[in-house]
Amino acid sequence: MNESWNVADKNRWDTRYEESGFAYGKEPNIFFKEWLQKLTPGTILMPADGEGRNGVYAATLNWEVTACDLSEAGKLKALELAKEKQVSITYIVGDLEKLEFELVSFDIIALIYAHFSSDRKSMLHKKLQRYLKPGGLIIMEAFSKAHLDFNAIDPKVGGPKEIDMLFSIAEIKADFENYEPLLLEERIVELEEGKYHIGQGAVIRFVGRKPM
Repeated sequence: MNESWNVADKNRWDTRYEESGFAYGKEPNIFFKEWLQKLTPGTILMPADGEGRNGVYAATLNWEVTACDLSEAGKLKALELAKEKQVSITYIVGDLEKLEFELVSFDIIALIYAHFSSDRKSMLHKKLQRYLKPGGLIIMEAFSKAHLDFNAIDPKVGGPKEIDMLFSIAEIKADFENYEPLLLEERIVELEEGKYHIGQGAVIRFVGRKPM
């Protein structure tokens, strides 16, 4: 792992989450919300959960939530939001490459705008699958490679500016090759999430079931 890259990334997210207010709002991602409402509560892992809007929402539906992120500032915001919503979550600060969780212990792993560097994203996807129970679900929404054009037109929609950090359907099929795809699509969406996801963008949406 590139330690200097890791420190720079941590500092960038700490700076963003130290701003007043919630960078991506307090409301959960709409796609995540719609899917979670269909499911029986259990255990859920939320990598790159930032200020906790999605993890805290899951907790309000009685999910047992473990969230993680690089940013200590993100954790403080997430715990503040959990207190406001009168729920509790477990939130771990650290690099996902170094963090370890109990094997086959989660019913859901949710990757909501969890973008990683090109040399790490497939590796991290493979690692996370070790923690998912057989029959468990991956729920994912993230910017697709086509999103670069939308970002160029309107930077307020946010997202990485490096194409290798963005996703394609082929990459998701490769990373989760044995999974039953309940949904796998690329589509254009209107985002209204805080002040850093505003406008039209291109996303990949994936819900996949781990083989039994």
